[in-house]
Amino acid sequence: MQQWPLQPAGIPPAPIATLVTTCADVWLPQINAIGAVKSAAPFDHHLSSFAAAALRRPSSPAVVPARSPKSTQMLSSSFAAYPAAAAAARRQRRPLRPCQPFCSQISTAALGRRLPMERLSITNALASPAIESVPPAPLNLSFPILVNSCTGKMGKAVAEAAVSAGLQLVPVSFSAIEVPDGKVEICNKEIHIHDPSESERILLSIAKDYPDLIVVDYTVPDAVNANAEVYSKLGLPFVMGTTGGNRQLLHKTVDDANVYAVISPQMGKQVVAFLAAMEIMSKQFPGAFSGYKLEVMESHQATKLDISGTAKAVISCFQNLGVSFDLNQVKQVRDPQEQLTLVGVPEEHLSGHAFHMYHLTSPDETVSFEFQHNVCGRSIYAEGTVDAAMFLHKKIQSGADKKLYDMIDVLREGSMR
Repeated sequence: MQQWPLQPAGIPPAPIATLVTTCADVWLPQINAIGAVKSAAPFDHHLSSFAAAALRRPSSPAVVPARSPKSTQMLSSSFAAYPAAAAAARRQRRPLRPCQPFCSQISTAALGRRLPMERLSITNALASPAIESVPPAPLNLSFPILVNSCTGKMGKAVAEAAVSAGLQLVPVSFSAIEVPDGKVEICNKEIHIHDPSESERILLSIAKDYPDLIVVDYTVPDAVNANAEVYSKLGLPFVMGTTGGNRQLLHKTVDDANVYAVISPQMGKQVVAFLAAMEIMSKQFPGAFSGYKLEVMESHQATKLDISGTAKAVISCFQNLGVSFDLNQVKQVRDPQEQLTLVGVPEEHLSGHAFHMYHLTSPDETVSFEFQHNVCGRSIYAEGTVDAAMFLHKKIQSGADKKLYDMIDVLREGSMR
């Protein structure tokens, strides 16, 4: 039996070990409970409580075995050495319910007073399960969703995520890319592909057949404004996941048509949270990085033609923080070999990734800051897009006055699954 690591002042170690050894066969689970608070309370308290428990007998002998004569003799010796503890033990003698935890004698309040407390901080508060907020219940929604276009990798990923979430995938999409037999298969469902020039006519018919329809757009930058005009003209709510185009005109189109829409340059949940933090910092501390030099590098699959919308949003925040920077200074990496050697993109994700790096240097070059976020694959964007569609459906059903939203609104609503 190991001795108590922390000996009370003036108390020899041997009697403590003797007492623990004496009662180990009777109160082994309770020994562990006392050991957990051995440094939190005075020694007399532990000895008297422990000895009193040893003297008490539960009603069921099956719960606690009888003490041997040797154990009784050793316990008596311990009482003789510590008369104060013996007196306290006699005072505590009272019936004990079978299987009652011994540690219940040590109150929670006493532990709170005696145990060392961690310094209060935001980090500790967030990590504490006692104050952890209950996550919102998952949304049980089912509504029709049309993904334009399902022929692209991002559109296909969103369609698969929508089916996985229990949404009704409309078997129609649009693309200028020719596909065999004019259709693609997603989650064992045939999606008929039409030319974009037919989108207005077909969407008008689809809207009649599928009430509560929401359109998700993952096409190409050049089609952003034209597609938004069609959706708005037909009064179709939509989620714009495509980057590029004239964003001011895009917002004006939605406002003029008074349709519901979620428009965001970034659909990844965690990246959206980072963007929200950047926005808050730029508004509360304008000019904090005045004079600093900014370098931006962003790497995406070779098929992405425009500068990342996320990069544009982050750069805008840095500009509000006092940094002078022009978008033509962004280093776009699209060459696969350079992505492998310079950026460090895993080879299996060359066809689908988003690596961003923002490096700040002080005017005298003695201080530097670096912000980086790397994403491999498309699932983070697909899931966020489906969350945005669910959020928009709820807003429509509730008749919300506000019509135009972004992903930060979705994040604040707590609609993320």
